[in-house]
Amino acid sequence: MRVYMGSMRTSGLAACALTIGNFDGVHLGHQNMLARLRAEADARGLPTALLTFEPHPREFFCRDDPPSRLSTLRDKLDFLAEQRLVDEVFVYRFNPAFARMSAQDFVDRVLVGALNTRYLLIGDDFQFGAKRQGDFALLSSCPAFVTEAMPSVLVAGERASSTLVRERLAAGDLSAAARLLGRPYQLSGRVMHGKKLGRTLGFPTANIHLPHRRPALEGVFVVEVDTPGATFGGVASFGKNPTVDTGDDYKLEVHLFDFAGELYGQRLRVRFLKKLRDEARYDTLDALVAQIERDAASARSYLTSLQREQA
Repeated sequence: MRVYMGSMRTSGLAACALTIGNFDGVHLGHQNMLARLRAEADARGLPTALLTFEPHPREFFCRDDPPSRLSTLRDKLDFLAEQRLVDEVFVYRFNPAFARMSAQDFVDRVLVGALNTRYLLIGDDFQFGAKRQGDFALLSSCPAFVTEAMPSVLVAGERASSTLVRERLAAGDLSAAARLLGRPYQLSGRVMHGKKLGRTLGFPTANIHLPHRRPALEGVFVVEVDTPGATFGGVASFGKNPTVDTGDDYKLEVHLFDFAGELYGQRLRVRFLKKLRDEARYDTLDALVAQIERDAASARSYLTSLQREQA
């Protein structure tokens, strides 16, 4: 998979079959869309391409209150590449100039001039351009490419969407979120130095840096963690850690079971399997340690039962 970052490219690109969107989380609706794009592209002898944006347009327009992000750009690109879902990805900067671009200019300058689009597949609710004035009718009127709309994909009777995944994660329903995603919800990040309080309490944690201000889920979770060498079960706290911190920054802290060694600077992938509880504030560190011990025991028990089911 080839990834093009930054400004619009205006020359040297072969014709393509294109889809457009944020593809946050790359859920089953997105995956079905890319499968259809692949079938249409193969029938026309074209490579498949995805145009996406960074930052998310809603983050651009709501800077003081951005929505939660399901996946980092890196996680999104990694999953697209691992699953071989698309041949090319164009990541355009969503900036003031791009936000002001009219719908017709977007068609002429981006879809035709820059990306050499010959076939375009869009979602059934797709709008674009300044003030969201562009729609299916405008795209269909362009003679340079064929435009088709993808109907909604239903999972267990519900329309698969990033919004619905966020709602399920916020409610702590990780099983429902996994059904919509087609896999357990996961995030990756690099291990950074923290206060090292966990090791003094008998539960050393990997403090994982994530770039977005607001996570899609909060609480204490059973997790599986891919390290550079192996996969470990564990328990994770994702939130503001109110017992020992007073700030508003969210932190992902993961305690790996049966692990010995250092992980600083390493990139870990964390899969969230089950929510154990919401965050809580404890009056003493002893009370906090007692709760961590209960959480760890619950997480180990869940992982053991999961292994038995899979055996």
